[in-house]
Amino acid sequence: MIKLHRWLGLGAAAIWLVQALTGILLAFHFEAEDAMLATRHQPTDLAAIERRIEGFAVAGGDAKVDWIWTTAGLSDRYIILFNDPDGVSRKAYIDGAGAVLRDRAADSYSFFGLMREIHLTLVAGTTGHWILAVSGTLLFTNLIFGFIVAWPRRGQWRQALRPGGRRGSTAGFYSWHKALGLWAGLPALVIVGTGCLMLFEEQVHALVGVEEVSLPANPPTGKPVGFTVAARAAVVAIPGSRFVGTTMPSAADASYYAWVRAPGELYRGGYGGSLVIVDANDGGIRGAWSATNASAGEAFVGSFYPLHTGESLGLAGRLLTFSIGIWLTTIIILGVLLWWRKRPRVGPRQEFG
Repeated sequence: MIKLHRWLGLGAAAIWLVQALTGILLAFHFEAEDAMLATRHQPTDLAAIERRIEGFAVAGGDAKVDWIWTTAGLSDRYIILFNDPDGVSRKAYIDGAGAVLRDRAADSYSFFGLMREIHLTLVAGTTGHWILAVSGTLLFTNLIFGFIVAWPRRGQWRQALRPGGRRGSTAGFYSWHKALGLWAGLPALVIVGTGCLMLFEEQVHALVGVEEVSLPANPPTGKPVGFTVAARAAVVAIPGSRFVGTTMPSAADASYYAWVRAPGELYRGGYGGSLVIVDANDGGIRGAWSATNASAGEAFVGSFYPLHTGESLGLAGRLLTFSIGIWLTTIIILGVLLWWRKRPRVGPRQEFG
């Protein structure tokens, strides 16, 4: 078990270290990115935001708006995905009053955007996704192996949880590696495990029988109701909810697929897991699915992101996720140092006979 733990760890240590470091940087990246654009708060004015959306949509040529979504950072900040008149996909970051804070090509990366892409795919598309899926599974199993190896005997817990040994010695490195693993291993298993499940989300959906919510296309009968009507209708459909984002109606389907955060669901930050489909022809509700009324399978799948990011516990959970990133970085470095100290050394006589 010890050898398996050691060699699995060494084989994937570099990828795990990249995941841990980017995870640390991403723990509060939504707020950091918003703050770098502007710190002044503007309360959400749906009518002003609608005017901004319409300005993008009627710019001529191939202009259209695909969706608007909260940034999940500072309150009352949003991202609009749209095509400019030349058909180039762009993202506009706006405040609650509809003022554009940044407008750039959708495929360009900020620093935090690049970190997020590394964290999700290693900037290698589908190949990177599966590399991370395999390495994440190895990390999860290796954490379990580490627990088995480090689990103290009865009466030895206090000693195991208090690292000792001479500073800089092999015994000292091992003591810290073991103690840190025992202190934070359980929350780390939750965060790493849900991260792995996110990478296998399609397969998990099929396994537990969860299907994406969709309704038959709703043919347009005239000019669609505006964003303001749709956003307000979505919030009213699930009392006490908060608007998160929506797709825009199209020529083939006059529906707003609006997401809101309902009271009592796992999301505590910017996002939400409740869906309301609004009829763009008259502003009526075609269907509403609150995350608090989800089936067991839907609730299981819906828990991956808020548990992985710590959103399920609000600020405390996100601080815990940030701390686990630091913990994992430390554990990896200590593990590599232990291997370096304990590796077989070939002396001159052994090497040359």
